[in-house]
Amino acid sequence: MGIFSSKSFATKTICVGNLSVGGTGKTPMIELLVRELSGKYKVAILSRGYKRKSNGFLLSNEQTSVEDLGDEPFQLKSKFPDITVAVDADRRNGVTQLRQKIKPDVILLDDAFQHRKVKPGLSILLTSYDNLYVNDWYLPTGNLRDSKREASRANVIIVTKCPVNLTSSEKDKIRASMNPKSHQKVLFSYLSYNKELKGTALSLDALKGKKVTLVTGIANPVPLEKFLRLEGISFEHLKYKDHHFFTDQEIEFLKSKDCILTTEKDYVRLKSKIIGLHYIEVKHEFFDNNDERLKNELAEFMITTS
Repeated sequence: MGIFSSKSFATKTICVGNLSVGGTGKTPMIELLVRELSGKYKVAILSRGYKRKSNGFLLSNEQTSVEDLGDEPFQLKSKFPDITVAVDADRRNGVTQLRQKIKPDVILLDDAFQHRKVKPGLSILLTSYDNLYVNDWYLPTGNLRDSKREASRANVIIVTKCPVNLTSSEKDKIRASMNPKSHQKVLFSYLSYNKELKGTALSLDALKGKKVTLVTGIANPVPLEKFLRLEGISFEHLKYKDHHFFTDQEIEFLKSKDCILTTEKDYVRLKSKIIGLHYIEVKHEFFDNNDERLKNELAEFMITTS
């Protein structure tokens, strides 16, 4: 409305976010951007660090823990140790600190679409196929935490977690329902799970016939449940709230389980407390060469003058 100001920075900034509360695949999208950009540019990631036990601006190092950073930033730092990861609820201050201390070529703003103190150079809006923002409603009735009109700020809208057999006519119908602006690209992706488990050197097939306990503390575990059932894995599912920090009593209970399979985000909170954990990696895959369209958008953005 023009009452408060949004600040632009000379340093390239790319925002990844959503209009709803969680569950759209932001962290795998940040990972995709890191892989695409880090070979060519000095990349930094700035996150709020949700539910972390520290305050203010914090720059990660070898001593910072998952409690200091929060689970998702810690996951990113663990996977990409050469990338700068910082947390700050005040995104404007966080960008300023990174520019002074690190001087990156590009800053990835994780889950910052609704934080309008910073005006990013490129905005990527994610919306889940099974809960499109155009069909959603506002909290507490629905899951929207921001106005649907704000989607117009996005340069790229990615419909995530689509079924792998999504048809062209369904894509056209979804695209039409969004009524994108002329400058906006609407892309479609699905989740791809790595059948080679991490944490321990086993394949997913090795879990068949075992008493598997799936432990999740994520916003939307349904796609993972569906994938495991399609792969013939039988499991009990212990569901916890998103970003859940496990109590000592819960840890002791989990230690009594024969075989625990978890997500990468949950793994970083559990690995120091439970031996023999298996976790499954996930990434975005795109339909119809949509990944090339995203790469071209990134390349064009990075070579333009701010």
